[in-house]
Amino acid sequence: MSRAWGVFTSNLASIARLGYSFKVRRDNGARPTRTLELYEFEACPFCRKVREALSVLDLDVLIKPCPKGGTRFRPEAVERHGKAMFPLLIDADAGVAMYESDAIILHLHARYGSGKISAHLTGPQTMVLSSLASVARRGKGQKVRPSRQPEQPLELWGYDVSPYTRLAREVLCELELPYIQHNIARGSAARPAFKEMTGKLQFPYLRDPNTGSEMFESDSICAYLEKTYAL
Repeated sequence: MSRAWGVFTSNLASIARLGYSFKVRRDNGARPTRTLELYEFEACPFCRKVREALSVLDLDVLIKPCPKGGTRFRPEAVERHGKAMFPLLIDADAGVAMYESDAIILHLHARYGSGKISAHLTGPQTMVLSSLASVARRGKGQKVRPSRQPEQPLELWGYDVSPYTRLAREVLCELELPYIQHNIARGSAARPAFKEMTGKLQFPYLRDPNTGSEMFESDSICAYLEKTYAL
């Protein structure tokens, strides 16, 4: 897939979701004291709904990618929680491990929001549009590819509906690379600190504590991940 075509279809995926998760909600509540964990894979329309909820609620999350054929986090999910079903959210503060996207979204909004859930995340139209977003990307972020396992999770700044952030997430997912997703949609409380740290508001931004590498630009990030971790 060419770079231009990848960007085009990633934009189509964002359009399919009507741009939802571009902005954080203004009525967000308490913040978790321990990082949320999410077992998921990029192409899954149910997982997309949960990622969007995390984005609008301005919540960071440790992503443990579980692409089809994955050998790292799929077995871990089964060993820890009994079945290979995704998304799977672990909220250590609440002491819960949850399946089912609708139940996870309800929990997140009740605990870290106002309890009010946007129509973009409920109803049959949500699954239709989320599935269309997956179709637009033609299965990217769905199947595993061989890779080296990093000692520490990587860090990615962006937000779910960003077409350029999506390109980086797809590679992270296919290579089964765990990463902390720092959600930083428009209105995020983390944006001022991010701008102070990097000098500009541009996404995605990757930091790899395993190598000390930091970079902007999705094409640079994808090329770095392929060179450093793909086999």
